Amino acid sequence: MRLHSAVFLCVALLAGAVGAEDAAEGKEKDKKPKADKNIISLFDGKSLKGWKSTNFGGEGEVLVKDGSLIMEMGSDMTGITWEDAKVIPRSNYEITFQAMRVSGFDFFCGLTLPIQKGYGSLICGGWGGGVCGLSSINSYDASENETTSYREFKAKQWYKFRIRVTDEQINAWIDDEEILDVPISDQKFSVRIEVEASKPLGFSTWQTTGALKDIKLRKLTKADLVKKPEASKPAEKK
Repeated sequence: MRLHSAVFLCVALLAGAVGAEDAAEGKEKDKKPKADKNIISLFDGKSLKGWKSTNFGGEGEVLVKDGSLIMEMGSDMTGITWEDAKVIPRSNYEITFQAMRVSGFDFFCGLTLPIQKGYGSLICGGWGGGVCGLSSINSYDASENETTSYREFKAKQWYKFRIRVTDEQINAWIDDEEILDVPISDQKFSVRIEVEASKPLGFSTWQTTGALKDIKLRKLTKADLVKKPEASKPAEKK
């Protein structure tokens, strides 16, 4: 009897310990990471909510397919414009997204965005397929100012983009490689007349079908502004 009682007690204690461990694991699983209130998702992967097709004239169709926002090839431009200007800050923010050149040979990523009192356009894959830069700085295009760089973009491959605008500078990265590091002081930022309809925030393509996903805007906190942006070697100029 004593042996049976001892065995029973051991089994009970073991079962209790396992149960407590399972309960602890369950509580950990129930804990969801807190959502960052400074991040605004600009694309739900299901609809064009918040966006409208940009009236460039000759634009291709804009649609959502397989979780991606597709801008079909136009003559010459196709794009989307964010409708609620109040949501978009003019400084101290980041925009991240993924973009793909589906077909065509020119820019598949033209992001027009606010830069304090002005606007600018991050152009990637323009002027025949490889030019990257910011249009326009002191009236000089992305192909002819200090931001000009060259990069090969493969068709049907996703690239990660991040652009950061603060009161002091503009930085941008492609797949964690820095391509822009532009001081704002004493610079005049503007956009070409072709993309005026993209303001306050918009994406566009030129004679190219492009795809977008994971579009997010994050308002930078004071702690973010104290941190120095990650250093990375800029794309080599040719």
